[in-house]
Amino acid sequence: MVIATKIRTSSISSTIDGGDIDAKLANLFLDSTTGKENVGGGGGGGGVDGGMMMVEPIGATVRRALVAASREDRAIVGLSESINALSKTPEDFLFCFLAASGNPANHMHQVLLEAFCFEHDIYIIKVDSAEKLSRMLGTPRVESCALLQKSWSEGRTETITDVEDQLVDYCEEHWEAPVKPIVKLPEK
Repeated sequence: MVIATKIRTSSISSTIDGGDIDAKLANLFLDSTTGKENVGGGGGGGGVDGGMMMVEPIGATVRRALVAASREDRAIVGLSESINALSKTPEDFLFCFLAASGNPANHMHQVLLEAFCFEHDIYIIKVDSAEKLSRMLGTPRVESCALLQKSWSEGRTETITDVEDQLVDYCEEHWEAPVKPIVKLPEK
């Protein structure tokens, strides 16, 4: 996430600058009342708003990634469609978005899909609502699963957007968690 990235950057720059890591990390905090991150430590910050920048909720980041992938035809929507696509080329996918399904048969397929994604290093992001997921992707049916394909530049080189990079950071934080957190998607 943004905080983890800032901490890594702060640690690297403190080694390069010869500064004290603890002092730099102490200046880095998240103000939960405003949703802004203090990067400048108060005095003479070079960031937006005198050292403050907006931190986007993870649900909004998921929305931006899904909408962009849908626009670029990189989203596979539906549990059956996702399983079919993964069985052919699992290396082409970066994220699997799953919403809880009330159908017991779908639940079993989702558990197997999660295991397959974990085995093939595909990031799993659980979301709070199949209806919101379907609405974001513009599907007429309510679907509980969506895959996001990797984007490729000319010459078959994998590229990743800033939004996808933020999601990778989020997923790395929770990669080995026995129970994945559920991301609350925005209403609109």
